[in-house]
Amino acid sequence: MNSLLAYLDSLLALIGLPELIHYIVLTSIEVVLVLVLLIIAVAYFTYAERKVIGYMQNRLGPNRVGWYGLLQPFADTLKLLLKEIVVPSNANPFLFYLAPLLSLVTAFAVWAVVPFSEDFVIADIDAGLLFVLALTSMGVYGVIIAGWTSNSKYAFLGAMRSAAQIVAYEIAMGFALVGVLMAGGSLNLGEIVRAQEGTSVLGWFVWPLFPLFLVFFISGLAETNRAPFDVAEGESEIVAGFHVEYSGIAFGLFFLAEYANMILITALTVLFFFGGWMSPLAGVPGLEASFLAQSSFAWMAMKMAFFMFCFLWARATFPRYRYDQIMRLGWKVFLPVTIIWIAVEGVMVAAEVGPWAA
Repeated sequence: MNSLLAYLDSLLALIGLPELIHYIVLTSIEVVLVLVLLIIAVAYFTYAERKVIGYMQNRLGPNRVGWYGLLQPFADTLKLLLKEIVVPSNANPFLFYLAPLLSLVTAFAVWAVVPFSEDFVIADIDAGLLFVLALTSMGVYGVIIAGWTSNSKYAFLGAMRSAAQIVAYEIAMGFALVGVLMAGGSLNLGEIVRAQEGTSVLGWFVWPLFPLFLVFFISGLAETNRAPFDVAEGESEIVAGFHVEYSGIAFGLFFLAEYANMILITALTVLFFFGGWMSPLAGVPGLEASFLAQSSFAWMAMKMAFFMFCFLWARATFPRYRYDQIMRLGWKVFLPVTIIWIAVEGVMVAAEVGPWAA
Protein backbone atom coordinates (compact mmCIF):
# COMPACT_ATOMS: atom_id res chain seq x y z
CA MET A 1 0.00 0.00 0.00
CA ASN A 2 2.77 2.41 0.94
CA SER A 3 4.77 1.62 -2.21
CA LEU A 4 1.68 2.19 -4.39
CA LEU A 5 1.04 5.60 -2.80
CA ALA A 6 4.70 6.53 -3.12
CA TYR A 7 4.56 5.65 -6.82
CA LEU A 8 1.41 7.75 -7.32
CA ASP A 9 3.02 10.62 -5.41
CA SER A 10 6.07 10.56 -7.66
CA LEU A 11 3.86 10.28 -10.77
CA LEU A 12 1.85 13.34 -9.73
CA ALA A 13 5.09 15.19 -9.03
CA LEU A 14 6.29 14.44 -12.60
CA ILE A 15 3.05 15.88 -14.00
CA GLY A 16 3.92 19.15 -12.29
CA LEU A 17 0.61 19.93 -10.61
CA PRO A 18 0.43 22.89 -8.22
CA GLU A 19 1.13 21.91 -4.62
CA LEU A 20 -2.48 22.31 -3.43
CA ILE A 21 -3.91 20.33 -6.38
CA HIS A 22 -1.23 17.68 -5.85
CA TYR A 23 -2.27 17.34 -2.18
CA ILE A 24 -5.99 17.20 -2.99
CA VAL A 25 -5.54 14.55 -5.70
CA LEU A 26 -3.27 12.37 -3.56
CA THR A 27 -5.56 12.63 -0.53
CA SER A 28 -8.59 11.79 -2.69
CA ILE A 29 -6.82 8.66 -3.93
CA GLU A 30 -6.04 7.67 -0.34
CA VAL A 31 -9.68 8.19 0.68
CA VAL A 32 -11.00 6.12 -2.24
CA LEU A 33 -8.46 3.36 -1.51
CA VAL A 34 -9.47 3.16 2.16
CA LEU A 35 -13.20 3.22 1.34
CA VAL A 36 -12.87 0.48 -1.26
CA LEU A 37 -10.85 -1.72 1.10
CA LEU A 38 -13.35 -1.07 3.89
CA ILE A 39 -16.40 -1.91 1.77
CA ILE A 40 -14.75 -5.13 0.54
CA ALA A 41 -13.81 -5.99 4.13
CA VAL A 42 -17.42 -5.45 5.24
CA ALA A 43 -18.72 -7.61 2.38
CA TYR A 44 -16.48 -10.54 3.25
CA PHE A 45 -16.94 -10.03 6.98
CA THR A 46 -20.63 -10.83 6.44
CA TYR A 47 -19.59 -13.89 4.43
CA ALA A 48 -17.14 -14.97 7.15
CA GLU A 49 -19.82 -14.51 9.80
CA ARG A 50 -22.23 -16.83 8.03
CA LYS A 51 -19.54 -19.45 7.37
CA VAL A 52 -18.03 -19.33 10.88
CA ILE A 53 -21.38 -19.50 12.66
CA GLY A 54 -22.50 -22.19 10.21
CA TYR A 55 -19.41 -24.24 11.09
CA MET A 56 -20.03 -23.78 14.82
CA GLN A 57 -23.67 -24.85 14.37
CA ASN A 58 -22.73 -27.80 12.15
CA ARG A 59 -24.18 -26.46 8.89
CA LEU A 60 -22.70 -25.22 5.64
CA GLY A 61 -23.54 -21.54 5.32
CA PRO A 62 -23.43 -19.84 1.88
CA ASN A 63 -22.16 -22.29 -0.75
CA ARG A 64 -24.07 -21.61 -3.98
CA VAL A 65 -23.12 -18.23 -5.49
CA GLY A 66 -19.55 -18.41 -6.72
CA TRP A 67 -16.84 -20.80 -5.57
CA TYR A 68 -17.81 -21.92 -2.03
CA GLY A 69 -20.23 -18.99 -1.93
CA LEU A 70 -17.51 -16.33 -2.29
CA LEU A 71 -19.74 -14.18 -4.50
CA GLN A 72 -22.65 -14.28 -2.05
CA PRO A 73 -21.94 -10.77 -0.63
CA PHE A 74 -22.19 -9.29 -4.14
CA ALA A 75 -25.46 -11.13 -4.76
CA ASP A 76 -26.85 -9.75 -1.48
CA THR A 77 -25.75 -6.22 -2.45
CA LEU A 78 -27.42 -6.50 -5.85
CA LYS A 79 -30.63 -7.74 -4.22
CA LEU A 80 -30.70 -4.77 -1.82
CA LEU A 81 -30.03 -2.30 -4.64
CA LEU A 82 -32.92 -3.66 -6.71
CA LYS A 83 -35.49 -3.81 -3.90
CA GLU A 84 -37.95 -0.96 -3.46
CA ILE A 85 -37.46 1.45 -0.57
CA VAL A 86 -40.85 1.69 1.13
CA VAL A 87 -41.46 4.85 3.16
CA PRO A 88 -44.19 4.37 5.80
CA SER A 89 -47.20 6.64 5.68
CA ASN A 90 -46.98 9.65 8.02
CA ALA A 91 -43.18 9.22 8.20
CA ASN A 92 -40.90 12.19 7.58
CA PRO A 93 -39.26 11.35 4.21
CA PHE A 94 -36.27 13.68 4.64
CA LEU A 95 -35.33 12.33 8.09
CA PHE A 96 -36.19 8.79 6.99
CA TYR A 97 -33.49 8.94 4.31
CA LEU A 98 -31.10 11.02 6.45
CA ALA A 99 -30.87 8.48 9.29
CA PRO A 100 -29.00 5.69 7.42
CA LEU A 101 -26.74 8.26 5.74
CA LEU A 102 -25.86 9.77 9.12
CA SER A 103 -24.97 6.35 10.53
CA LEU A 104 -22.89 5.47 7.47
CA VAL A 105 -21.01 8.78 7.17
CA THR A 106 -19.97 8.79 10.83
CA ALA A 107 -18.88 5.13 10.59
CA PHE A 108 -16.69 5.84 7.56
CA ALA A 109 -15.34 9.28 8.54
CA VAL A 110 -13.57 7.91 11.63
CA TRP A 111 -11.19 5.96 9.38
CA ALA A 112 -9.59 9.25 8.30
CA VAL A 113 -7.47 9.31 11.48
CA VAL A 114 -6.80 5.56 11.80
CA PRO A 115 -3.12 4.79 11.00
CA PHE A 116 -2.74 1.59 9.00
CA SER A 117 1.05 1.52 9.25
CA GLU A 118 3.97 3.66 10.32
CA ASP A 119 3.62 6.05 7.38
CA PHE A 120 0.07 5.63 6.05
CA VAL A 121 -2.77 7.62 7.58
CA ILE A 122 -5.12 9.96 5.73
CA ALA A 123 -5.22 12.68 8.42
CA ASP A 124 -2.45 12.53 11.01
CA ILE A 125 -4.04 14.97 13.45
CA ASP A 126 -2.87 15.54 17.02
CA ALA A 127 -6.38 15.20 18.49
CA GLY A 128 -7.15 11.91 16.73
CA LEU A 129 -8.51 10.26 19.88
CA LEU A 130 -10.99 13.10 20.43
CA PHE A 131 -12.00 12.90 16.76
CA VAL A 132 -12.77 9.19 17.19
CA LEU A 133 -14.85 9.78 20.32
CA ALA A 134 -16.75 12.67 18.72
CA LEU A 135 -17.72 10.83 15.54
CA THR A 136 -18.57 7.52 17.18
CA SER A 137 -20.88 9.48 19.51
CA MET A 138 -22.66 10.98 16.49
CA GLY A 139 -23.70 7.56 15.21
CA VAL A 140 -26.41 7.25 17.86
CA TYR A 141 -28.32 10.12 16.23
CA GLY A 142 -28.86 8.02 13.12
CA VAL A 143 -30.41 5.30 15.28
CA ILE A 144 -32.66 7.70 17.21
CA ILE A 145 -33.81 9.52 14.07
CA ALA A 146 -34.55 6.23 12.30
CA GLY A 147 -36.69 4.96 15.16
CA TRP A 148 -38.58 8.22 15.63
CA THR A 149 -39.24 9.13 12.00
CA SER A 150 -40.46 5.63 11.05
CA ASN A 151 -43.76 6.30 12.85
CA SER A 152 -43.69 2.81 14.37
CA LYS A 153 -43.87 1.87 18.04
CA TYR A 154 -41.56 -1.10 17.50
CA ALA A 155 -38.94 1.03 15.76
CA PHE A 156 -39.18 3.76 18.40
CA LEU A 157 -38.80 1.25 21.24
CA GLY A 158 -35.74 -0.25 19.52
CA ALA A 159 -34.24 3.22 19.06
CA MET A 160 -34.70 4.11 22.73
CA ARG A 161 -33.18 0.82 23.83
CA SER A 162 -30.24 1.29 21.51
CA ALA A 163 -29.64 4.89 22.54
CA ALA A 164 -29.66 4.08 26.26
CA GLN A 165 -27.33 1.14 25.69
CA ILE A 166 -24.90 3.13 23.56
CA VAL A 167 -24.73 5.97 26.10
CA ALA A 168 -24.14 3.55 28.98
CA TYR A 169 -21.25 1.75 27.31
CA GLU A 170 -19.83 4.83 25.61
CA ILE A 171 -19.07 6.36 29.01
CA ALA A 172 -17.23 3.20 30.11
CA MET A 173 -15.39 3.11 26.79
CA GLY A 174 -14.41 6.76 27.15
CA PHE A 175 -12.97 6.15 30.62
CA ALA A 176 -11.04 3.16 29.25
CA LEU A 177 -9.50 5.47 26.64
CA VAL A 178 -8.48 7.88 29.41
CA GLY A 179 -6.21 5.08 30.62
CA VAL A 180 -4.80 4.69 27.12
CA LEU A 181 -4.20 8.45 26.97
CA MET A 182 -2.32 8.33 30.28
CA ALA A 183 -0.17 5.46 29.04
CA GLY A 184 0.51 6.88 25.58
CA GLY A 185 0.91 10.50 26.59
CA SER A 186 -0.74 11.73 23.38
CA LEU A 187 -4.09 12.06 21.62
CA ASN A 188 -2.49 11.14 18.29
CA LEU A 189 -3.26 7.51 17.40
CA GLY A 190 0.12 7.01 15.73
CA GLU A 191 1.95 8.31 18.81
CA ILE A 192 -0.07 5.96 21.03
CA VAL A 193 1.15 3.04 18.93
CA ARG A 194 4.75 4.29 18.97
CA ALA A 195 4.58 4.53 22.77
CA GLN A 196 4.24 0.73 22.76
CA GLU A 197 7.53 0.22 20.94
CA GLY A 198 9.99 -2.07 22.64
CA THR A 199 11.97 -5.21 22.18
CA SER A 200 8.99 -7.54 22.61
CA VAL A 201 5.24 -7.77 23.11
CA LEU A 202 5.76 -6.87 26.77
CA GLY A 203 5.73 -3.21 25.73
CA TRP A 204 2.12 -3.41 24.53
CA PHE A 205 -0.47 -1.61 26.65
CA VAL A 206 -2.66 -4.70 27.03
CA TRP A 207 -0.57 -5.89 30.00
CA PRO A 208 -0.71 -2.85 32.32
CA LEU A 209 -4.20 -1.92 31.04
CA PHE A 210 -5.74 -5.40 30.84
CA PRO A 211 -9.00 -4.54 32.70
CA LEU A 212 -9.41 -1.47 30.47
CA PHE A 213 -8.87 -3.66 27.38
CA LEU A 214 -11.66 -6.01 28.49
CA VAL A 215 -14.00 -3.10 29.18
CA PHE A 216 -13.18 -1.47 25.83
CA PHE A 217 -13.68 -4.58 23.74
CA ILE A 218 -16.87 -5.74 25.47
CA SER A 219 -18.22 -2.18 25.30
CA GLY A 220 -17.47 -2.34 21.58
CA LEU A 221 -19.79 -5.33 21.31
CA ALA A 222 -22.51 -3.35 23.07
CA GLU A 223 -21.88 -0.17 21.06
CA THR A 224 -22.42 -2.04 17.79
CA ASN A 225 -25.54 -3.84 19.09
CA ARG A 226 -23.91 -7.21 18.65
CA ALA A 227 -24.81 -10.40 20.51
CA PRO A 228 -25.16 -10.86 23.41
CA PHE A 229 -26.06 -7.14 23.59
CA ASP A 230 -28.47 -7.07 20.63
CA VAL A 231 -31.68 -6.34 22.56
CA ALA A 232 -32.20 -3.28 20.36
CA GLU A 233 -32.83 -5.78 17.55
CA GLY A 234 -34.59 -8.37 19.68
CA GLU A 235 -36.52 -10.23 16.98
CA SER A 236 -38.66 -12.12 19.50
CA GLU A 237 -39.76 -8.86 21.18
CA ILE A 238 -39.70 -5.90 18.77
CA VAL A 239 -39.37 -7.56 15.34
CA ALA A 240 -36.09 -5.92 14.22
CA GLY A 241 -35.53 -2.80 16.28
CA PHE A 242 -35.00 0.72 14.99
CA HIS A 243 -34.67 -0.29 11.31
CA VAL A 244 -37.80 -2.46 11.15
CA GLU A 245 -39.47 -0.11 8.62
CA TYR A 246 -36.43 0.12 6.32
CA SER A 247 -36.06 -1.92 3.14
CA GLY A 248 -33.76 -2.14 0.15
CA ILE A 249 -30.52 -0.21 0.14
CA ALA A 250 -31.75 2.05 2.97
CA PHE A 251 -31.58 -0.98 5.25
CA GLY A 252 -28.32 -1.96 3.55
CA LEU A 253 -26.70 1.32 4.66
CA PHE A 254 -27.50 0.54 8.31
CA PHE A 255 -26.09 -2.93 7.75
CA LEU A 256 -22.93 -1.50 6.19
CA ALA A 257 -22.49 1.03 9.02
CA GLU A 258 -22.85 -1.68 11.69
CA TYR A 259 -20.17 -3.90 10.18
CA ALA A 260 -17.89 -0.94 9.46
CA ASN A 261 -18.16 -0.01 13.15
CA MET A 262 -17.33 -3.58 14.15
CA ILE A 263 -14.18 -3.49 12.04
CA LEU A 264 -13.38 -0.05 13.53
CA ILE A 265 -13.61 -1.44 17.08
CA THR A 266 -11.15 -4.20 16.18
CA ALA A 267 -8.77 -1.65 14.61
CA LEU A 268 -8.90 0.61 17.68
CA THR A 269 -8.41 -2.38 20.00
CA VAL A 270 -5.27 -3.32 18.09
CA LEU A 271 -3.96 0.26 18.01
CA PHE A 272 -4.60 1.02 21.67
CA PHE A 273 -3.65 -2.26 23.32
CA PHE A 274 -1.80 -4.58 20.93
CA GLY A 275 0.90 -2.47 19.31
CA GLY A 276 -0.92 -1.64 16.07
CA TRP A 277 1.27 -2.54 13.11
CA MET A 278 4.16 -3.81 15.28
CA SER A 279 5.30 -7.39 14.93
CA PRO A 280 4.73 -9.73 17.91
CA LEU A 281 7.96 -11.50 16.90
CA ALA A 282 10.15 -8.45 17.41
CA GLY A 283 12.95 -9.29 19.83
CA VAL A 284 12.68 -13.05 19.30
CA PRO A 285 16.25 -14.45 19.05
CA GLY A 286 17.13 -15.47 15.51
CA LEU A 287 14.33 -13.47 13.88
CA GLU A 288 15.64 -9.94 14.37
CA ALA A 289 16.74 -9.54 10.75
CA SER A 290 13.82 -11.41 9.14
CA PHE A 291 10.72 -9.88 7.63
CA LEU A 292 8.64 -11.55 10.36
CA ALA A 293 10.08 -9.17 12.94
CA GLN A 294 9.38 -6.09 10.81
CA SER A 295 6.39 -3.86 11.50
CA SER A 296 3.82 -3.74 8.69
CA PHE A 297 0.14 -3.40 7.87
CA ALA A 298 0.01 -7.21 7.52
CA TRP A 299 0.51 -7.64 11.26
CA MET A 300 -2.22 -5.12 12.02
CA ALA A 301 -4.58 -6.89 9.61
CA MET A 302 -3.91 -10.27 11.24
CA LYS A 303 -4.53 -8.88 14.73
CA MET A 304 -7.77 -7.28 13.50
CA ALA A 305 -8.84 -10.57 11.91
CA PHE A 306 -8.46 -12.33 15.27
CA PHE A 307 -10.72 -9.84 17.06
CA MET A 308 -13.19 -9.90 14.17
CA PHE A 309 -13.37 -13.66 14.72
CA CYS A 310 -14.03 -12.97 18.44
CA PHE A 311 -17.06 -10.87 17.43
CA LEU A 312 -18.45 -13.86 15.51
CA TRP A 313 -17.50 -16.30 18.24
CA ALA A 314 -19.41 -14.26 20.82
CA ARG A 315 -22.52 -14.20 18.64
CA ALA A 316 -22.44 -17.97 18.17
CA THR A 317 -21.77 -18.68 21.85
CA PHE A 318 -23.67 -16.38 24.20
CA PRO A 319 -27.44 -16.05 24.58
CA ARG A 320 -29.02 -12.60 24.47
CA TYR A 321 -28.89 -10.83 27.84
CA ARG A 322 -31.92 -9.26 29.45
CA TYR A 323 -32.04 -5.49 29.11
CA ASP A 324 -31.68 -4.88 32.85
CA GLN A 325 -28.59 -7.11 32.91
CA ILE A 326 -27.03 -5.13 30.08
CA MET A 327 -27.61 -1.78 31.76
CA ARG A 328 -26.41 -3.07 35.13
CA LEU A 329 -23.17 -4.30 33.54
CA GLY A 330 -22.52 -0.96 31.86
CA TRP A 331 -23.33 1.35 34.78
CA LYS A 332 -22.55 -0.72 37.89
CA VAL A 333 -19.63 -2.88 36.74
CA PHE A 334 -17.71 -1.38 33.83
CA LEU A 335 -17.84 2.25 34.98
CA PRO A 336 -16.44 1.54 38.49
CA VAL A 337 -13.82 -0.83 37.06
CA THR A 338 -12.48 1.82 34.67
CA ILE A 339 -12.41 4.54 37.35
CA ILE A 340 -10.60 2.26 39.82
CA TRP A 341 -8.05 1.15 37.24
CA ILE A 342 -7.35 4.73 36.16
CA ALA A 343 -6.52 5.45 39.83
CA VAL A 344 -4.30 2.35 39.93
CA GLU A 345 -2.59 3.46 36.73
CA GLY A 346 -1.99 6.90 38.24
CA VAL A 347 -0.26 5.28 41.20
CA MET A 348 1.85 3.15 38.83
CA VAL A 349 2.89 6.25 36.88
CA ALA A 350 3.76 8.16 40.06
CA ALA A 351 5.74 5.21 41.45
CA GLU A 352 7.36 4.50 38.05
CA VAL A 353 6.22 0.89 38.10
CA GLY A 354 5.89 -1.34 35.02
CA PRO A 355 6.11 0.37 31.62
CA TRP A 356 6.59 3.73 33.37
CA ALA A 357 9.80 2.65 35.08
CA ALA A 358 12.58 5.23 34.66
